[in-house]
Amino acid sequence: MTLSPPGFSEPNVPPPRAPLGFEHINRYWDKRQGVYAAKILPGEFYVSTKGEMIVTVLGSCISACIRDRVSGVGGMNHFMLPSQGSSLSSQQFNESTRYGNWAMEYLINEVIKNGGSKKNFEIKIFGGGKVLESMSNIDVGRQNIDFVRQFILGESLQLSAEDVGGLFPRKVLYFPDTGSVKVRKLKTVRNDVVFERERSYADKINKKPTSGDIELF
Repeated sequence: MTLSPPGFSEPNVPPPRAPLGFEHINRYWDKRQGVYAAKILPGEFYVSTKGEMIVTVLGSCISACIRDRVSGVGGMNHFMLPSQGSSLSSQQFNESTRYGNWAMEYLINEVIKNGGSKKNFEIKIFGGGKVLESMSNIDVGRQNIDFVRQFILGESLQLSAEDVGGLFPRKVLYFPDTGSVKVRKLKTVRNDVVFERERSYADKINKKPTSGDIELF
């Protein structure tokens, strides 16, 4: 697909067809980057096979960006672990990660299903800021960071880059075809939408954590 330089108006061609199962994701033409973009919210995922940009804004949540370095197929998720308590034992931590495991395995499976190969994976992680500390006495962001690092290590995957922790939300622009990532810390503007969106998401998953196993193939 030929892309227009940044600042150009929307092209006369429609966006590339979304992979099966991702038709509900909000996609639009990004004038600044000159590319079609998919915007994901907490609990969502997207995989691109056609050179799109994937965008999200993270507070305490984590996004893992996973791509096949050879084929350029890749995607991004946006997730948070359910909160179990202020001091997690090893057993409790394992129980609380059911949703995180699902989020990571789902993305891995979808990248493979759309032509990626696990042996070529490149992984980058973002988010996990300490921005929801008023919700409880748990550092939700740190819990998410610890989980995703542990998951990647346990799956013998390669972590290529990360920008995690800190006190501020992040806007992340990911280009799966090249692996390029642009990150902007939202330091000067109070973004209540981010905080409220993650609080609502946290309430939902704490009430009804997602369970179940997905087989990797």
